[in-house]
Amino acid sequence: MDDQTQIELEAAAFRTLRAHLMEKRTDVQNIDMMNLAGFCRNCLSRWYQEAANERGIEMSKDEARELFYGMTMDEWKANYQTDASPQQQEAFKTAFAENVGKGSK
Repeated sequence: MDDQTQIELEAAAFRTLRAHLMEKRTDVQNIDMMNLAGFCRNCLSRWYQEAANERGIEMSKDEARELFYGMTMDEWKANYQTDASPQQQEAFKTAFAENVGKGSK
């Protein structure tokens, strides 16, 4: 497979993942994704931001989130986010430290 085809396939897979998370599975909470998989929608938007910044494209965290979510974080939270239980919050502390904390990308 040539490099351009690989890039196009990877981009298509990313678009499908994004659509799945943003359109088909809005019921899945970010905290649950982070606790189970070690990443969430916010991580995906951060990786998008980091890729842009590495290429000299200025993009803030909020801009990246809005591009990824297709709406502001306030809109997403109002429409889809539910309150996290104390157990979810405790598990999140560990998952965040292991996957996003110091030294992780």
